[in-house]
Amino acid sequence: MAAKTQQSNKSNKRKQITGPHSKSDTSPSKKPKLLQSKSSNPGNKGLNKPFKSFKQQRPVKSHSGKLETAGANEGPKSKRERRLHAKELTEARKKKRKKHYTLEQELASLWEKMRRRNIAKEDRSRLVSEALHKMKGKIPEIAGSHVSSRVLQTCVKYCTQAERDAVFEELQPQLLTLACNTYAVHLVKKMLDNASKKHLAAFMSSLHGHVASLLRHMVGSVVVEHAYQLGNATQKQELLMELYATELQLFKDLASVKESRLIDVISKLGLQKGSVLRHMSSVIQPILEKGIVDHSIIHRALMEYLSIADKQSSAAEVIQQLSGALLVRMIHTRDGSRIGLLCIKHGSAKERKKIIKGMKGHIDKIAHDQYGSMVLAYILSTVDDTKLLTKVIIRELQAILKELLLDKNGRRVLLQLLHPNCSRYFSPEDLVSFNLSIPSLSPKSESKVNPDSVKEAKSSKTKESGDEETKGDLEVTTAEANENTSPSESHHIAEGGKKDPNLRRQELLVDSGLAENLIDTCIESAGELLRSNFGKEVMYEVATGGAGGILRPALDEKLDALHGAIASLAAQPKSEESEEEHVLENFHSSRTIRKLVLDCPTFASTLWKIALGGKCEMWAQGHSHKVVLAFLEASDSEVCELAKGELQPLIDSGILKIPETKQ
Repeated sequence: MAAKTQQSNKSNKRKQITGPHSKSDTSPSKKPKLLQSKSSNPGNKGLNKPFKSFKQQRPVKSHSGKLETAGANEGPKSKRERRLHAKELTEARKKKRKKHYTLEQELASLWEKMRRRNIAKEDRSRLVSEALHKMKGKIPEIAGSHVSSRVLQTCVKYCTQAERDAVFEELQPQLLTLACNTYAVHLVKKMLDNASKKHLAAFMSSLHGHVASLLRHMVGSVVVEHAYQLGNATQKQELLMELYATELQLFKDLASVKESRLIDVISKLGLQKGSVLRHMSSVIQPILEKGIVDHSIIHRALMEYLSIADKQSSAAEVIQQLSGALLVRMIHTRDGSRIGLLCIKHGSAKERKKIIKGMKGHIDKIAHDQYGSMVLAYILSTVDDTKLLTKVIIRELQAILKELLLDKNGRRVLLQLLHPNCSRYFSPEDLVSFNLSIPSLSPKSESKVNPDSVKEAKSSKTKESGDEETKGDLEVTTAEANENTSPSESHHIAEGGKKDPNLRRQELLVDSGLAENLIDTCIESAGELLRSNFGKEVMYEVATGGAGGILRPALDEKLDALHGAIASLAAQPKSEESEEEHVLENFHSSRTIRKLVLDCPTFASTLWKIALGGKCEMWAQGHSHKVVLAFLEASDSEVCELAKGELQPLIDSGILKIPETKQ
């Protein structure tokens, strides 16, 4: 009861304080007391002046060093004076902040002179020597500056070998530190480019124990990759060995084994496979998380890691991480493209979709790349989602068809659709790459190459090409062949999707409209493509209707128009004034037309009627005589009989000579 009485008394007191008759409500002004006192006190007049008066009366140091009152004796400055004054203040701040600012300014003026193209060699040498003399003893300190690093790069490029050696000796203790600097990294790369064998070996030795940490650095990884590209096979192997195990990172002598494959290194040194996998995983995972996947040394390490990965989870995790935009940045190297093939082969439908979508907007660049084109060709032979392929890949290919037809690498993407896995267009090594697989993710172990099948592939390639220039492409080492499957067996694996391969080709080539655009391009540029070393192969496959007659009967009319366009070019009269060779006299086009006569009866009939009927004597000499003789072996019996009637008199008279092998 007492507590209730006390509480009610407190509430009554609060009501009295905040009631309607309280003092706060009856006060005439609601301004804070501080402002009222400030405005009412006559002694505070100086405080009511604006802040500008304080600023004007603040003492500042003049150029002479004396303290003066700002604004006391100075009038309003002009715009030019204010700009010059601000520039002087900026220069003063830079001199105070940068230790070698004056030296950098002198070097910059020398650099502007020495980097000119029209400067005499003696004058440039004099300027370079002068700049190096000014920098002597201070090179490690100023190498990280964006100005000095450029000057040093030019000096290293044009200086004498003795001066270059002196710069290297001065920088050597700090090279690893400079390798991680945004500006100095370019100087380190320039030093490696111009380094002697002795200095390069010394730098490689200084990298020992730091390869993994530098590869995790966005800037430092560039230097490791540059050294990896410049090194010989032994030096490359030493850099790679540090990524395999802790023992190899600590003890340099262990890294000098001759074995190159990780499996052989493990058996040679007696390393524990589980320990190697754990170490490599700890090295690779941070690199992948940071997205540092552009370098070939990382691609090589990933290939070795996947080759020994026991558990499906570890290999599958790497594939899952790479599926997407990261993979597009990797497929420009040999090992990177093979990783791309493995990701497509062993990846799920969702991961394949991410890889293809990651390529959107980059198809042009990938198709023109030596190794990227292999990945595109494999995708078109494996992925079953033809709608996605048409939307992302085929549409971009259609926009650059002519460029692809004339490009050495770009044509292979189209040839893979027209004639899949043909040994005439893909080397045995390329076909072997289509058959690579990850052991831990494969349902069964890989079968070894059948030597007879490799020989058969080589002989068929020689027979089909019929030209001397293709023989150089047949070289393949026995060691590579014995580690993989044969080209004849690769067709089944390359066509690894569930969909029927012929149906997939039909949807991608014919139903998408690519084949129609391809034939139109061939008709428009028939002469240029026939005379091209690379375009002639696509022209041949299109004119014959593709492997298995994939373009027939849907595009028969278009193909007839193409045959007519080629025959019209052949029917043109000889002209010595023309800059271009006649298609029957050009080396590439004459052989392509000859193959078409032998393999395509409709083309042989069209060519005879339009171009060669009654005119064979004119073309009985030079490269064109091979085209004329091909009609004696034409598969169309009617055309063959017509040709014999005209060619036999030329043969009897000795105008048209048959090679001894044909006789």
